Parts: sequence; structure tokens; C-alpha cells
Amino acid sequence: MGELWFGGTIYTMEHEQDTVEAVYVENGVIQAVGDEHKLRNHYKASVLQEINLQGQVMYPGFVDSHLHLVGHGEKLMRLHLAYYTSKEEVIQALSQQVRHLEAGQWLIGEGWNENQWDTPTPIHRRELDLISTEHPIMLSRVCRHALLANSKAMELAGITEQTSHPQGGKIERDANGLTGLFLDTAQDLIKKAMPSFNQSYIEHAIRLAVEDLLRHGIVGGHTEDLAYYGSFDQTYKAFKNIISEDKIKFRTHLLVHHDVIENMQHCGIVQDTDFVECGAMKVFSDGALGGRTAWLSEPYQDDHNNTGIPIHKSKDLEALVQQARNYHMPIAIHAIGDRAVEEAANVLVAYPSTSTLPDRIIHAQVMRDELYDKIKQGNIIIDIQPTFVSSDFPWVLDRLGQHREPQAYPWKTFLEHGIVCAGGSDAPIEEISPIQGIQSAITRTSYLDHKVYGEEQRLTPFEAVSLYTTAPAQAIGQANRKGQIQEGYTADFTILDRDLFTIDPENMLQVSVTKTVVDGTIMYENI
Repeated sequence: MGELWFGGTIYTMEHEQDTVEAVYVENGVIQAVGDEHKLRNHYKASVLQEINLQGQVMYPGFVDSHLHLVGHGEKLMRLHLAYYTSKEEVIQALSQQVRHLEAGQWLIGEGWNENQWDTPTPIHRRELDLISTEHPIMLSRVCRHALLANSKAMELAGITEQTSHPQGGKIERDANGLTGLFLDTAQDLIKKAMPSFNQSYIEHAIRLAVEDLLRHGIVGGHTEDLAYYGSFDQTYKAFKNIISEDKIKFRTHLLVHHDVIENMQHCGIVQDTDFVECGAMKVFSDGALGGRTAWLSEPYQDDHNNTGIPIHKSKDLEALVQQARNYHMPIAIHAIGDRAVEEAANVLVAYPSTSTLPDRIIHAQVMRDELYDKIKQGNIIIDIQPTFVSSDFPWVLDRLGQHREPQAYPWKTFLEHGIVCAGGSDAPIEEISPIQGIQSAITRTSYLDHKVYGEEQRLTPFEAVSLYTTAPAQAIGQANRKGQIQEGYTADFTILDRDLFTIDPENMLQVSVTKTVVDGTIMYENI
């Protein structure tokens, strides 16, 4: 017995403008698509439920190809700093929050971004000390490649003026000593001093995040969380405890940080299901543009002595790739700057995957012409985050210079070279909404000055929607059963009140999610 979906516009996403009148589903799998009258007659003895779309628009279920799901849950749990427009506003919010803490409790904030402040200067340790010297304070930057800490947090972490920079990181100092700013791997020095995460905390964060993703029309996500909340098995079990067929249905594909690969291989608990599965090994190659730690081939425009930070030495990156190959795992390498992309592409081509799944380069925000052909030599997909264009311009041009704008965030050029791009949010860094991502991919309009940047890199609506439907399925080697509305595919649908292919892109944020369907089950309904 099954369900017949009809009465609206149903896009298959096999080809541009392909639509069908109806879809018949049994046990979470699409059995047939096509003419409503023919399906109704053919399956009349089997239809248990009819769902009339009432003129709404159905797409294959939207998938976020790169996010940090537990981190998104934490964002919903913690003090959120992303929308403050000045240092003074952030300090005021922290001062109010600290009054509600118990003695010695950590004050944790998420998402500060000095580039959106009136004066783009990070808060100094001394300013945090004025808020509290009793409570340790840790504030993650929006990119999660930098954090701010007060003196109490540094004291608990054993940080002194003599503490050295770790490989792949930097402890910021000025003429008067430690500023409280920790970049990339240096963040771990502070994080190791923070309280450990228990199982209920992780599960609560996962539940909050998944419920929020479902509200935004997202049926699944490729997420990287397994090295930051205790052991691999603790976090993995938390996902399995929350997400399953008889609990919350959500397609969760877990990238596995290289730090916990051995733990994963030896803990003996990994068992993929339709809703929780492990995928590529995750490696960081560089940092981020905001903190000037993305690894570039030429210096930053606003810091001529700096080309960024490689997280690993070349021989160490090679060793990590070889480790994954020994386990027949694909690789997902975070690489933002063009020098990091070059390093990633070189090592992936030199040590080709023994898995049927493609490798990934995550972000690839700054490119050079010769790198496209290098990427094409491997079985490599690019994970892009379209809203980065809207959030990062125009300040990112201060980092890169106008001469590098044509090769900045070059989504269209990737597609023109035949390189598959999958779309994600990198939540909690950006807003989770795929509709917002689709709009940014089409318009490339800055949230800050409302100008268009890289007009020639704008995508068509079909290309933009494909980022969140067909491409994520390709990224995990499941294009033959996910990402389209076709016979034999999973019954995962995102249903909207308006058509993304006909609405003016400037008005896309007015579009509402009406239903999110996973495995044929309505997991969210806007009533």
C-alpha cells in the first residue's frame, strides 16, 4: 500500500523543466512517476493515501552537502553574535549574559564577525577581562577558524607569553603581549581546557539542528562533527540514538576527521543505515580568508607579508591521504586559497581513490586557471557554499585585491569545466536555508552593499537548484537512487509554496517550505 502525490508542479530534476503530474510511493521508494490519470488507474488497488499538493511545487529533497550539524545545534543553544554590527554591541551582550552564569562557568559565544562591525577590529583580551576575570570566555569567529579568549580561559589552558605557535596555527600577539586571538590549530589549545561534552549535550544539539533543517526543507546533510565532542564512538552513537527510521528520519552522511579515523576503524560500532552512514575522511589544508589564514599563492592585499597558513606539511598531507586509501576511503579536503587547492588537487591525483566514491575539495574559493584541469584529472567534486558570496563581498576584496576577483568563488567556471559542484551552507558559519543559497548562486548579490560581484559567475536557476538535489547525490555515489524524482529513487521531497524556476530571484526569500518529506514520511509541515 502506498501514497499518490499529485495536484501541483513536480520537477524531476533529470533535465531542465522536466515535470510530471503525479508520483506513486511505496515504503519510502518511488514506484512510478507520470500522468496522474494513468497512475491513479494502475495503482487504484494499492493507493492508501492521496496527497493533493494544491498547486504547490515539489522538488527532490534538498540536501546540504557541507555543514557541521552538531555545531548548528550549538548555535541554537548558545549566545549568537552574528548579527551585531559593532564591537560595543557584542560586549554589551556578553556583559548581560555573564550575569546569568554560575561561578566559574564558561561564557561561550558563536559567530562574531568583525567585518560586519562599524570598525573591523577584533575584541581584545583586555576588553574581555573587563567583562569577567572569574568566568573563562571563548568566542568562536563566524568562520570557526579563529576564536577569542579572555585571560581566565588562557590561564586554564596554560597559555603564557612563552607558548609557541602550533603547526598550522597562530597565537596573536601585539606590542603588549597576548591579544586573546587564536587562529586555526591554535584554537585547540583553548578548546582542550573547556569542559568535556556528555552524551545528552550532543544528542540535544543534534535534535535541535535536525528539526531546524527539516523546517528549512532539508532532507539530509553531509556533516563533519566526529572529532570535536569527545571520542568518535560517543558522537557516532549520539547520531544513531537521535536519527533512525523509528525516531527522526533524516539522511545523515558523516565525514570523518582524520584525528578519529583509527578510533572509527577499531571501535567496531560502525554500521551504515539508510539514515546514518560514514563517508570520506576529512582533512584541513588551510584556514579561512577572514582571519587571513587561507593559503594563497601570492600575499594578501592587506597584509603583504602573509600568504596564509598550511595546516599540514606536504609530506604529512600525503601520509593522511595514504592512510585513507589504505582504508579504501575517499578524501574531503578543506582548501580555500588557491595554493591550498593546488596542494589538495596534486595529492588527490597522485594517490587516486580506491573507493567508488569521489573525493572532494571543500570551498575552493580562490582559483587559478591551471587548477581546473588539474582537478579534472581526478575523480573530484567541489563542495561550494553560495551564500559565502553574499556574506564575504565586498570585504573579501580587501584581502584578495581587485585583480583576483575574476577567480574568486568561481562557481560557473567550475561547471563550464565539467566539474560537479554540490551546494551547502557550512552551517553554523552561514544560515542553513537552501533557498538563500540558491538565491545567492543566481544573483551573487552582497548582503552588505547590495551590489553584484562576479556577474559572469552567476548560475541559472536550474544549475542553482541542482546544487542541492542531484549534485549532493553524486558527491556520495548515490546518483542512481537519490536527488531526482524518478522510479526507484528514495521518496525524499521538498515542497514549496512557490516555484523557484519562475519567481524573480530577488523575491526568493519570500518562498516558504510547506512540507519536508523523508522516506515517504512527512517530517515537517507548515500548518
